[in-house]
Amino acid sequence: MVAVRGRVIDRVNRGRLGPKGLHGWVANHSSDRLTRPLVRRDARLIETTWDEALAEVVARSKEVGAKYGSGAIGFYCSGQMMLEEYYALAQIARAGIGTPHLDGNTRLCTATASAALIESFGSDGSPGSYSDYDSTDAIFMVGHNMAETQTVLWSRILDRRRGPRPPRLIVVDPRTTPTAKEADLHLRPRPGTNLALLNGLIRLLIENGNLERAFIDQHTVGFDELRDVVGSYPPERVEEITNVPQALLREAASILGNAPRVVSSCLQGIYQSMQATAAAVQINNLHLIRGLIGKPGSTVFQMNGQPTAQNTRECGADGELVAFRNWNNERHVEELARLWNVEPAKIPHWGPPTHAMQIFRYVETGSIRLLWILATNPAVSLPELARVRSLLRKKGLFLVAQDAFLSETAALADVVLPAALWGEKTGTFTNADRTVHISLKAVDPPGDARSDLDILLDYARRMDFRDKDGAPFPSFTDARGAFESFRAATRGRPCDYTGISYEKLTGGSGIQWPCDEQTGTSRERLYEDGVFSTGAEECALYGHDLETGATITEEEYRARDPGGRARIKAAHWQPPYEEPDSQFPLWLTTGRVVHHWHTRTKTGRVRALNDAAPEAFVQFAPEDASRLGILDGDLVEVESRRGKLRLPACIGDIAPGCAFIPFHYGDRAANELTVTGWDPVSKQPYFKYAAVRARKVKP
Repeated sequence: MVAVRGRVIDRVNRGRLGPKGLHGWVANHSSDRLTRPLVRRDARLIETTWDEALAEVVARSKEVGAKYGSGAIGFYCSGQMMLEEYYALAQIARAGIGTPHLDGNTRLCTATASAALIESFGSDGSPGSYSDYDSTDAIFMVGHNMAETQTVLWSRILDRRRGPRPPRLIVVDPRTTPTAKEADLHLRPRPGTNLALLNGLIRLLIENGNLERAFIDQHTVGFDELRDVVGSYPPERVEEITNVPQALLREAASILGNAPRVVSSCLQGIYQSMQATAAAVQINNLHLIRGLIGKPGSTVFQMNGQPTAQNTRECGADGELVAFRNWNNERHVEELARLWNVEPAKIPHWGPPTHAMQIFRYVETGSIRLLWILATNPAVSLPELARVRSLLRKKGLFLVAQDAFLSETAALADVVLPAALWGEKTGTFTNADRTVHISLKAVDPPGDARSDLDILLDYARRMDFRDKDGAPFPSFTDARGAFESFRAATRGRPCDYTGISYEKLTGGSGIQWPCDEQTGTSRERLYEDGVFSTGAEECALYGHDLETGATITEEEYRARDPGGRARIKAAHWQPPYEEPDSQFPLWLTTGRVVHHWHTRTKTGRVRALNDAAPEAFVQFAPEDASRLGILDGDLVEVESRRGKLRLPACIGDIAPGCAFIPFHYGDRAANELTVTGWDPVSKQPYFKYAAVRARKVKP
């Protein structure tokens, strides 16, 4: 590989690439790529053969399964694998081993996106298209620094902003990010107060009569409860809770209430903060009460953070079953079992699939004895890292790491399996507006490295997994076969892929789902007819109480079956579990920088990207820096109740009382300081608020 370029005819990027896409391939050539399997001998990792490495994994899998049951085995995967690999992993974990313990690091970034879409619309999958940005009148970004997280899409918005009829832009973020600097209106709430802010905005829309009553009456349920709840959030109370001035709140409500077309989006500023799902659902509500859904120029994006986060959800490699099937619906489970030719009882569905934070809790308690981590680095990415590292070192845990590099996590493993990277394997991937692309193998992986799919299928054969007729399971042997099996599993589901093929994807643009086999055409927008996926026989989950996380039973749901109408769900704001005090007077929030992915496993090995953002920093408002006697570049110790870091200071572009640290850097990881806690509905961890103190120290 010598270069990457965008394809001008593609419907998503129109030939543009962001810095990570433009330079990311350089990591494929890194001199420290893993090229042979490693096994731990006498506390050291040494090179070995695939036969020896997989024989050890298989032997331990069988031993643990026989002694402790299938629930003693867990899998934790990535947001950067291919659809075909997630699907194979789901088959192996769910119906090969039969464990409920399978989740992805997408739990850390987009679990709330999935949860919010299901709670409101009955199914995962953002309802709109990126083309909606081309015609909208107003853009509402909540906790979404698109200029640094989705640079190609941001360029598309800048095209509109510099052209005729530029859309108004409202940004909600405590930091004055590059996105916020472009905004017409910037709201800077205190961390942990998103829900109060959104409740206040919706109250003003209702108060000002900015409603589409016919749409509400015909296509939704729950509006009266929403009106009652948001009635408790007048502008003066919202200002008291959030620090957002009443005048700015009213101005935002005027823009959002009167714009003929609105596109809203949110990301980690919502998803990783207090009451994440409840807040994300209110953004859906804003569109529902205005009837701005399923129409050109009007939609809501519950945005994704990683390249293939959408596929973890579609393939059942996280907290959902394949093709958004409901684990609590016996018919859905039986249908999946029939497609896979296994007994329904083999697919765990006696309770919800285990979320990532609970998987690591089961490691802590000794319930999980074998943990297989694929293409991710929880030793840097999970909250409260001192605890996480101790779990990964736990005596009695057999740890398998599958990666292209010896990451901080892989260095702790008992067996390390060298994996191929993008460009070294064939597969498909899907983005946040449901566009499916194909990535064809261009070069061979280095040494003995293999694709994640080949590794998983080799393991399955060695484990001798069989379907109920005695045939090898999974039934496919390559990426194309995996895609064909997945296509069949999506027939008739909201994410219907049956009209998509490798041939159609090759040589042209991506294709949006749903695209059914009968018509062969894709649908740019969902819910254009005002009919949602909320029927009791169709919905992906029966939902939750947004405040407590209590699940709604099948019986309760069927008794009030929305029958295709969207669910407007309300919730009251609750104070964060940890707030600044006299000991720890600052709010810590964490996030990304434009040049790096996740934990820099790849981008940290690209000179151009690493030179642009070589180290972590802590950002303060000028008022706080002055009070602490800190100048730009000074070394500062930042401490929470869980840990401490020493970082250079960066002054400016953040609300007073807040501190910001990017989370990518393993040597000085922001997550040393973050809390162990998660949203009650989506189970996404909290990274956006923790109480810290800071002091200047000598180098």
